[in-house]
Amino acid sequence: MQTSWGSATDRGRVRRLNEDALLAQPPVFLVADGMGGHAAGDVASRVAVAEFATLAGRDAVTHDDVQDCFLRAARGVREAVGAGRTGGTTVAGVVPTGSDGEPYWLVFNVGDSRVYRLADGALEQVSVDHSIVQELIDTGRLRPQDAEAHPDRHVITRAVGTGAVPNPDYWLLPAGPADRVLICSDGLTQELDDDAIRFLLMDQPDPQAAAEILVQAAVEAGGRDNVSVVVVDVGAGPASVVDEATVERPAPPAAHDAETLQ
Repeated sequence: MQTSWGSATDRGRVRRLNEDALLAQPPVFLVADGMGGHAAGDVASRVAVAEFATLAGRDAVTHDDVQDCFLRAARGVREAVGAGRTGGTTVAGVVPTGSDGEPYWLVFNVGDSRVYRLADGALEQVSVDHSIVQELIDTGRLRPQDAEAHPDRHVITRAVGTGAVPNPDYWLLPAGPADRVLICSDGLTQELDDDAIRFLLMDQPDPQAAAEILVQAAVEAGGRDNVSVVVVDVGAGPASVVDEATVERPAPPAAHDAETLQ
């Protein structure tokens, strides 16, 4: 499968530090959202990205390869953060792969960063959040429209590096000839609803432009958290490497609303 892609990240208007990290090096694309503050969350997300970057440039990546990266990342995060500190990271992403000669997306996720697919004008959330709020929605105790106001909206139930062996979810999806995949940290989805995300993805045909405008829109809508986006397109044109685009802003006076693990 031939792909083109773009990526962007911003620390937002509230946080002092960008604890997000991203990877856009075929055949692996992902976003990691760290938690734990300075020298913990930012370290955790970057350790995870470094482990998955070992897959870059391979002709083929399997489910076992991805799972091995999760296991190494978990060990690496615990070692890097050190005893007596708590640090971890979400990891969500895709790998273009194949089955019986047909193109597929291998989607993986731990935490509440998300993977969406835009196909035939419809935006679908593929991944499922590992969070207290999602569990309440799944059991009918919370309406989806009330999730943003819930006091536990930042409490996640799975992360990489927080002690337990990581337990990622996987999906294998047939890839359409005009698919567009969005991978993002929750800094995007807490500021923009699905309709706004869909509009911007459809309005910008270039994946780099789409990534940048999504991040810009989330920051302008409030920027309460770090925002990271990777956009991957199926296409016949040549793929081009796009480096992470970071916008630095003056440090705000205080930070709040930090993400935590249950």
